[in-house]
Formats: sequence, structure tokens, C-alpha cells
Amino acid sequence: MPTSEARLSGREAEGSDGETELARSGTPISDGNGARIGPNSLIQTGQALAALFGEETARMIFDRAGIGHRYANPPGTMLDEREPQRLFAMLCDTLSDQDATHVLAEAGHRTGHYLLANRIPKPARRLLPHLPTAVSSRLLVLAISAHAWTFAGSGRFSAEVRAWRQPVIHLAIKNNPLATPGCPWHGAVFERLFGTLTATQVSVLHPRCQAKGNDCCEWTITAATGSLRRA
Repeated sequence: MPTSEARLSGREAEGSDGETELARSGTPISDGNGARIGPNSLIQTGQALAALFGEETARMIFDRAGIGHRYANPPGTMLDEREPQRLFAMLCDTLSDQDATHVLAEAGHRTGHYLLANRIPKPARRLLPHLPTAVSSRLLVLAISAHAWTFAGSGRFSAEVRAWRQPVIHLAIKNNPLATPGCPWHGAVFERLFGTLTATQVSVLHPRCQAKGNDCCEWTITAATGSLRRA
């Protein structure tokens, strides 16, 4: 944790000037259209931060993002996408690249676990892993597409599954409001869902990333063998 500690110790709380500071992180703030997004983007990130770096650091980063009240009182409903957007940007700006990736990936896995336990109907959880991968992948893509606004906000989500014998899943978000370098949060969510419900381990690649200058964020998901690194 030394690299993150160096960054943490050298900053003052930004308060109302948070968006000016966030511009230096390379993550643009949305234009205020008020698009809504799921609360787990905040809740699970706060829990991951506290688990990996302690509650003091977690509270500080929430405060610097201008959403300190959300740490003490996690949201229970959909929220403005600019809140997790500011949190993700401040997290990337405060921690080292490696630590920020670790936190966001852990938050993504926690989000995926929450969705599996609370948002995927039990019949679907039981049935999908027993179907051929090509079928379960297509059904899961349909379900994700129907609820894409809960994680894509104002972004435009698209998805397709190619081939049947060895299916390849392509997911993309145009104007992704939560884009961060490598998008570890999204990748971990997708890995958790597809790796659990399609009855196979999966490899999640991120060939295009908006936070790295590409025109959109894109993921390619395929079946994998052996142990996997987290997204």
C-alpha cells in the first residue's frame, strides 16, 4: 500500500471543488442529465475500500468525492450516475493504479455476488448452469440487456453472442459513465455472472476502453480453462 499512502498523505479534502480535482484523473464528469444507475456501484465499492484499506480511507475517499453521506447511509434505490462516477474517479485519482484496480475489481465481484443472490430468480439460477453454454449465454445476455440501464446509466449498451459450438460474447457500452482505465468493476461483474450462470469458467477481455481513449468500452467473454485471474 505504500504508493497509495503517499497519495493519501499529500492531499487536502476537496469539498465542493471535487469536480475540478476529478478532471485530473482523466475521467470526465457527465453533463448533468440526471441518468439513474444502480446503488451497488456505491455500496460495494465502499465495502471493498473498507475491507482492503480500512474504514478511515474509505470515508475519506467518499468525502473527497462529495458523497460522504452515502458511506454512512448507503442508498437503497437507484441514484444519479454522477455519484458513483465521482467516486470511481476520486478513487483512481487517490490510490495507486494497482490499488484502484484491486478495489474496483473487488467491488465488481461483490456486486456480481449480490446480483446472483438477490436479483437473479432462483429458477434461473438453477436452470442456466445446466443448459448448453451457447444457450445459457444467450439467455443471460437477454436478461442483462433488459436491465442494462442499472449499470450503464446514460451509456448505450449493446450485446451479441456469436457462434454455437464455442460461443463468444461481445458486450459494449458507448459513452460509459463509469469508465475507468481497464474498467475492472464492469469486467468483474461480467466475470462473476457469466462464470456462474453459464456453467463454465470464463475469460473476460477488454480490448477497447473509453478511459484509454477508445470510442467505447467493449468486453469479449469466452470459455476458459484453468484458474483465472480476476478481471
